[in-house]
Amino acid sequence: MSQNRFPDGWDEDTVQRVLAHYGEQTEDEALAEDEAGIQPSETVMNAPHDLVSKVRELIAKRHS
Repeated sequence: MSQNRFPDGWDEDTVQRVLAHYGEQTEDEALAEDEAGIQPSETVMNAPHDLVSKVRELIAKRHS
């Protein structure tokens, strides 16, 4: 049995289009795209790997 090489709903054409999009993107365009995905009430930061689960727990508690 062969495994699908792509996520569900993806195919070779989709992968090539995504690669082209990000391959042709300028740094300014990439930054704008990243910033567009962040809500004004959110903060993006680095966290040590061993603390990620604790941070997720705190976020889940706050949202519940």
